[in-house]
Amino acid sequence: MPFTTDGRPNRGYENALHALCGAHHLRELTGVQEQDQVWALGMICLLLDTKTMVEQAKADGRKRLPETALAQLHASYREVIAMGHEENPGLANESVGRRPKRTKAQNLLLRLDERESEVLRFASDFRVPFDNNQAERDIRMVKLQQKISGCWRTTEGAERFLAIRSYLSTARKHGQRPIDALTALTAGRPWLPAAPPG
Repeated sequence: MPFTTDGRPNRGYENALHALCGAHHLRELTGVQEQDQVWALGMICLLLDTKTMVEQAKADGRKRLPETALAQLHASYREVIAMGHEENPGLANESVGRRPKRTKAQNLLLRLDERESEVLRFASDFRVPFDNNQAERDIRMVKLQQKISGCWRTTEGAERFLAIRSYLSTARKHGQRPIDALTALTAGRPWLPAAPPG
């Protein structure tokens, strides 16, 4: 099953598991913590400790965290969320209808509360990265090209540019040097990743 990370446009993919970017949360939580909300520091520590635990488990060759560790993680997460609601009273009692104006801290707390499984997806499924920095790196060059040129002159030119960028990005993720992948491509023997098992 494919994964998507962050972003409202990805919500439209119903047959995908969604994950939220830990790096984005850490930035937002740091801003909330600077407003003297203690729950934000608790969530920062929880996310960073979990990231370290997952990295250690991967380094040890494990495919997942033990069920007891995951249960404790979710219990700790709920404790931090409860602390956040204590520091932001009234959120749970909002009436249905017109949405009241909320602070950034309150919006973040509600998002973390409602989307716990997506926030912690990286801990329950090791295929999911902690952040979506790789995805952002993959589109950075496209956005830079847009910023400099404003657009491509033809659809064909855009498609060629994107095909080459995609080819190089995939090759790099599989440990291939870009120059070797390009050399193979121009020689008529394009590098291709190994087919997935099964």
